Amino acid sequence: EVQLVESGGGLVQAGGSLRLSCAASGFTFDDHDIGWFRQAPGKEREGVASINRSDGFIYYADSVEGRFTISSDNAKNTVYLQMNSLGPEDTAIYYCAADPLGWGLTPMYDYWGQGTQVTVSS
Repeated sequence: EVQLVESGGGLVQAGGSLRLSCAASGFTFDDHDIGWFRQAPGKEREGVASINRSDGFIYYADSVEGRFTISSDNAKNTVYLQMNSLGPEDTAIYYCAADPLGWGLTPMYDYWGQGTQVTVSS
Protein backbone atom coordinates (compact mmCIF):
# COMPACT_ATOMS: atom_id res chain seq x y z
CA GLU A 1 0.00 0.00 0.00
CA VAL A 2 1.36 3.39 -0.99
CA GLN A 3 1.61 5.80 1.91
CA LEU A 4 2.82 9.38 2.12
CA VAL A 5 2.77 10.85 5.60
CA GLU A 6 3.49 14.53 6.14
CA SER A 7 4.61 16.00 9.44
CA GLY A 8 6.18 19.14 10.81
CA GLY A 9 3.39 21.63 10.29
CA GLY A 10 2.24 24.02 12.97
CA LEU A 11 1.83 27.63 14.00
CA VAL A 12 4.74 30.00 13.50
CA GLN A 13 5.18 33.75 13.56
CA ALA A 14 5.98 35.68 10.42
CA GLY A 15 9.68 35.50 9.65
CA GLY A 16 9.99 32.10 11.26
CA SER A 17 10.88 28.70 9.84
CA LEU A 18 9.43 25.21 9.67
CA ARG A 19 10.66 21.96 8.21
CA LEU A 20 8.10 19.60 6.76
CA SER A 21 8.79 15.91 6.29
CA CYS A 22 7.16 13.43 3.94
CA ALA A 23 7.75 9.78 4.79
CA ALA A 24 7.07 7.46 1.87
CA SER A 25 6.39 3.74 1.76
CA GLY A 26 4.84 1.15 -0.52
CA PHE A 27 6.63 2.09 -3.72
CA THR A 28 10.14 2.43 -5.14
CA PHE A 29 11.14 5.78 -3.74
CA ASP A 30 14.04 6.43 -6.11
CA ASP A 31 11.84 5.95 -9.19
CA HIS A 32 9.22 8.51 -8.25
CA ASP A 33 9.22 12.25 -8.56
CA ILE A 34 8.20 13.96 -5.34
CA GLY A 35 6.38 17.24 -5.10
CA TRP A 36 5.19 19.55 -2.35
CA PHE A 37 1.91 21.36 -2.88
CA ARG A 38 -0.21 23.65 -0.78
CA GLN A 39 -3.81 24.73 -0.69
CA ALA A 40 -5.12 27.75 1.13
CA PRO A 41 -8.83 28.19 1.93
CA GLY A 42 -10.75 29.18 -1.17
CA LYS A 43 -7.76 28.76 -3.44
CA GLU A 44 -6.61 26.11 -5.86
CA ARG A 45 -3.88 23.68 -4.97
CA GLU A 46 -0.54 25.04 -6.13
CA GLY A 47 2.85 23.45 -6.62
CA VAL A 48 5.56 24.66 -4.25
CA ALA A 49 8.61 22.51 -5.01
CA SER A 50 9.44 19.23 -6.69
CA ILE A 51 12.29 16.87 -7.38
CA ASN A 52 12.56 15.23 -10.79
CA ARG A 53 14.26 11.83 -10.45
CA SER A 54 15.23 11.38 -14.09
CA ASP A 55 17.45 14.45 -14.31
CA GLY A 56 17.72 15.52 -10.68
CA PHE A 57 16.23 18.89 -11.48
CA ILE A 58 14.47 20.78 -8.74
CA TYR A 59 11.57 23.12 -9.41
CA TYR A 60 10.32 25.93 -7.19
CA ALA A 61 7.34 28.16 -7.47
CA ASP A 62 8.29 31.81 -7.93
CA SER A 63 6.54 32.66 -4.68
CA VAL A 64 8.89 30.47 -2.61
CA GLU A 65 12.14 30.63 -4.61
CA GLY A 66 14.99 31.54 -2.29
CA ARG A 67 12.96 30.83 0.86
CA PHE A 68 12.03 27.15 0.57
CA THR A 69 14.36 24.21 -0.04
CA ILE A 70 13.32 20.70 -1.01
CA SER A 71 15.63 17.81 -0.25
CA SER A 72 15.52 14.04 -0.25
CA ASP A 73 17.01 11.39 2.02
CA ASN A 74 16.79 8.23 -0.06
CA ALA A 75 18.06 6.07 2.80
CA LYS A 76 15.05 7.13 4.87
CA ASN A 77 12.53 7.35 1.99
CA THR A 78 11.81 10.86 3.17
CA VAL A 79 11.55 14.21 1.44
CA TYR A 80 11.84 17.47 3.35
CA LEU A 81 10.69 21.00 2.73
CA GLN A 82 12.65 23.59 4.66
CA MET A 83 10.64 26.79 4.81
CA ASN A 84 12.29 30.03 5.89
CA SER A 85 11.13 33.64 6.09
CA LEU A 86 7.55 32.52 6.33
CA GLY A 87 4.76 35.01 5.86
CA PRO A 88 0.98 34.91 6.34
CA GLU A 89 0.63 34.22 2.62
CA ASP A 90 2.27 30.84 3.20
CA THR A 91 -0.60 29.70 5.41
CA ALA A 92 -2.10 26.59 3.86
CA ILE A 93 -2.38 22.84 4.08
CA TYR A 94 0.80 21.37 2.67
CA TYR A 95 0.73 18.06 0.81
CA CYS A 96 3.43 15.86 -0.58
CA ALA A 97 2.82 13.79 -3.69
CA ALA A 98 4.61 11.10 -5.66
CA ASP A 99 4.44 9.88 -9.24
CA PRO A 100 6.67 7.89 -11.59
CA LEU A 101 6.20 10.56 -14.26
CA GLY A 102 7.64 14.04 -14.27
CA TRP A 103 4.75 16.35 -13.42
CA GLY A 104 6.90 19.06 -11.84
CA LEU A 105 4.65 21.58 -10.11
CA THR A 106 1.49 20.38 -11.84
CA PRO A 107 -0.85 18.61 -9.39
CA MET A 108 -1.30 15.51 -11.57
CA TYR A 109 0.53 13.14 -9.23
CA ASP A 110 -0.89 9.69 -8.58
CA TYR A 111 -0.21 9.48 -4.85
CA TRP A 112 -0.97 12.06 -2.19
CA GLY A 113 -0.54 12.41 1.53
CA GLN A 114 -3.21 13.69 3.91
CA GLY A 115 -1.54 17.05 4.39
CA THR A 116 -0.19 19.06 7.29
CA GLN A 117 -1.43 22.48 8.33
CA VAL A 118 0.96 25.42 8.31
CA THR A 119 -0.29 28.64 9.87
CA VAL A 120 1.81 31.80 9.86
CA SER A 121 0.70 34.60 12.14
CA SER A 122 1.48 38.22 11.38
